Amino acid sequence: MTRFRLLTPDAQYPDDALIERETAGPDVHWSIHRARRPDAIPAEDWRQADALVVWHEMPVGAEVISKLERCKIIVRAGVGFDHIDLEAAAAKGIPVCNTPDYGTSEVADHAIAMMLNFKRGLTSYHRALVASPQEGFDHARAPLTGRLRGRTLGLVGLGRIGTATALRAKAFGLHVVGYDPHVSRGTEIALGVQRVESLQALLEVSDIVSLHCPLTEETRGMINAATLRQMKPGAIVINTARGAIVDVPALLEALRDKVIAGAALDVLPVEPPAADDPISRAYADRSDPLTGERLLLTPHAAWSSPESVADARRLSVETAMLRLREGRIRNLVNRPEDILVPAAE
Repeated sequence: MTRFRLLTPDAQYPDDALIERETAGPDVHWSIHRARRPDAIPAEDWRQADALVVWHEMPVGAEVISKLERCKIIVRAGVGFDHIDLEAAAAKGIPVCNTPDYGTSEVADHAIAMMLNFKRGLTSYHRALVASPQEGFDHARAPLTGRLRGRTLGLVGLGRIGTATALRAKAFGLHVVGYDPHVSRGTEIALGVQRVESLQALLEVSDIVSLHCPLTEETRGMINAATLRQMKPGAIVINTARGAIVDVPALLEALRDKVIAGAALDVLPVEPPAADDPISRAYADRSDPLTGERLLLTPHAAWSSPESVADARRLSVETAMLRLREGRIRNLVNRPEDILVPAAE
């Protein structure tokens, strides 16, 4: 007998919610959609949902939240929640939770891989060899190669992924500095890294800057024309966090003007980018000297692996069912003082 109704408006898996159904149990009815717009979801699905398990394709704004008549929890199957109106949910008494305990290893690995790609010239060599296996057979064809040992990696954010990245980087002999005003003092001591007290201080000393912070009003546009000029001319920027942390047009201009040496982006402000987006134009022009040489783009894939996808699916549903069955909340991201949490029915 159905006891709960769960809605996923923007499922990021091809099957009929096999992991979700197994995790939730037989007394749950699932409404699974693969939409990007709220108006593509039947109004009845919004009204009847006891919980939402959402991915990153559809904004969950105040208009969507106003349609929820029975919802007791919104769970983000992932880490970032900047597309969910936390205040609107809190005002309606709906806790919003995320799933931070998935994909940590994958994102840290991806950031390190992007760094290694530039410092060991992989895409540069590949591009040259695809053009000509004879003329491209030249070790000098990669512009950003260099020794990692003894260089400085600056991490903006020392949470789970920043920490995992720091541990990996130390194995390569990198000196690691971190800037994160929100982590407790002493975190840097436990990790064996150096703490700096400002973004500028980190940018000025880092050979590679890797972003591992959430998108907030504080971090939106944090890497911009002004902050890019605080970096070393030979520095590399890596972003596996949120696209809007970086002003992409300013970044491309900094690359072309050789203000910095390289940039690797797994995330963009708008995904996928429009055809007239500056980064789309850079990639569409295969002769552009930036692409594959000093600019590397991956399709919001840092988190992705079969294991990570399965974890996100299972853990997000576990979080929803804890709330519905036991009244317990884990990984809350909107303000507890704004939420009156009723007992489980």
